[in-house]
Amino acid sequence: MKDSSSTTMRVAIYARVSTLHGQNPEMQLNELREYASRREWTIVDSYVDEGVSGSKQSRPELNRLTADAHRRRFDAVLVWKIDRFGRSLKHLVNAIADLAAYGVAFVSLRDNLDLSTPSGRLMFQIIGAMAEFERSLIQERVRAGLRNARAKGKRLGRPPSGADPVRIAALRASGASWRAISHEMGVGVATLYRAAPAADAGCSEIAYSGTSARC
Repeated sequence: MKDSSSTTMRVAIYARVSTLHGQNPEMQLNELREYASRREWTIVDSYVDEGVSGSKQSRPELNRLTADAHRRRFDAVLVWKIDRFGRSLKHLVNAIADLAAYGVAFVSLRDNLDLSTPSGRLMFQIIGAMAEFERSLIQERVRAGLRNARAKGKRLGRPPSGADPVRIAALRASGASWRAISHEMGVGVATLYRAAPAADAGCSEIAYSGTSARC
């Protein structure tokens, strides 16, 4: 990874606006170009996602930037603010780690974050620790919620499908088709198929009792 003092630093600039109504990426781009010029960095390419929410996992220009980073087309990625790049703290840490694996630094203008410098890399370690702490808090809240629900006697997991194997077996014994049973019970045919093993057991019991079964 090149040091930020190098006059031959090749950078890619990334900008994003979430809507096309009253938002224009040029403000971000202009500031990024001026900053790159002051540091005597060479802008290799500009990547701009317009009308794309930050919560979306797939952004066309961000995907293109990542592919070009893998090909080492540039030495650093320059963004206006962190929230223009990462959709969450976890995504930000993972994305920056991926860039680092390619030997590409990350610089956020408004956040004064420059991972091409030792102090910037230290800050990234702090951000990574915060992300891990956030994940731990979320996991603990989920576990606490599950414990509380169990203590109150609430049933956890997926709700019952409504596909009663005994009833399925009885309907099949009467000669009903899978589609007819699906309509009768108000569940999908796939759900009936999943309940089929238990229904087959029910058929065996019906047959054993002497009922004519079609299972």
